[in-house]
Amino acid sequence: MTQSGNAASDAGHGGHKATVEALARRILDGTYGTGDTLSLPDLMAELDVSQTMVREAVKVLAAKGLVDARQKGDSLVRPREDWNLLDSDVMRWKLAAGASSDFFADMLELRRSIEPAAAALAAERRTDGDLAALDAALSAMAAAERDPDQLVRADASFHTAMLLASNNRFYAQMRRVIVPVLIERNRAMHAGGGEFEHPHAVHAAVVEAVHNRDVDGAYMAMLELLDKSAREHP
Repeated sequence: MTQSGNAASDAGHGGHKATVEALARRILDGTYGTGDTLSLPDLMAELDVSQTMVREAVKVLAAKGLVDARQKGDSLVRPREDWNLLDSDVMRWKLAAGASSDFFADMLELRRSIEPAAAALAAERRTDGDLAALDAALSAMAAAERDPDQLVRADASFHTAMLLASNNRFYAQMRRVIVPVLIERNRAMHAGGGEFEHPHAVHAAVVEAVHNRDVDGAYMAMLELLDKSAREHP
């Protein structure tokens, strides 16, 4: 298990948050594998932090499903299927460690089950404030033309606004999981270069249906948006 170097320099004397981040990064990037024992004395030495700091960090990671705390201060790295990927911190750590193509495919399946339904609810329940947020995201997307950074931000704003416009508290919370992955995928896509169709029109179709209180139209327009994106950027 012993790995020295960056973890010590990052966490040493850096406080509770730095210790959590250092341990999480090493779990998410595979430095510590499933079933590995994380020895309290070893972690104290590697990270150059106190026993209390390590214990508190392990508690945080245990609550997020990454480790199983055992007696005598040691802990075990839990299987990946136990990790709470719906936790915003775990998702951030996962994306920072690197996400595979099948990870993004799984997220697309999740989005197909949530975002069309959220758009349908938005068509039924949207407020004037919701419409203003969606229109603002569309305007930002149109103004971005082909600037990758602006397009990524505008797209994130659109999907955030749509999930909030559903006025369903659980769909609204899913923005904390969906939007960071969406941003990472879009940045990687634009970094790869190549031609792409400007996304304004397909997003505008969803917003138009929401404006018109067209529940079925909003559902199908959002589904087409997601499927079109998958076809263009598999």
